[in-house]
Amino acid sequence: MRVLTHKKTAKKRNRTRHGINAERVKMHVSKGDTVRVMRGDDKGKEGKILRLYPKTGRVLVEGINIVKKHRKARTADDQSGIFDQPAPVHSSNLMLIDSKTGEATRTKSRIDSDGTKERVGVRSGEPIPRSR
Repeated sequence: MRVLTHKKTAKKRNRTRHGINAERVKMHVSKGDTVRVMRGDDKGKEGKILRLYPKTGRVLVEGINIVKKHRKARTADDQSGIFDQPAPVHSSNLMLIDSKTGEATRTKSRIDSDGTKERVGVRSGEPIPRSR
């Protein structure tokens, strides 16, 4: 019998059973924020964040990365056809829009006087509120 030199599970051996499910990508944006696309086909476009995917680090932005979806009618009332819908983009290709100046800005965090953590635009130094 042939000896196996490479095991398929060699990389997964030292992890816990559900360890992969617990991994999350830390993102600098949150749901409801207005962002500008900095890279890709939709470069320069702005949109509002609809959904976050923390396992993959991707973000769904309205009006950005529009793809065609072929959908078959499941019931007699449904309409089948080809529909346009947004697809997720990676969060590293997005920059947050500063509410005061309207420009894309990097962010840093600051502890406010009352002890709450807030996001601050690097250029203007103004706090950027979280929209929930």
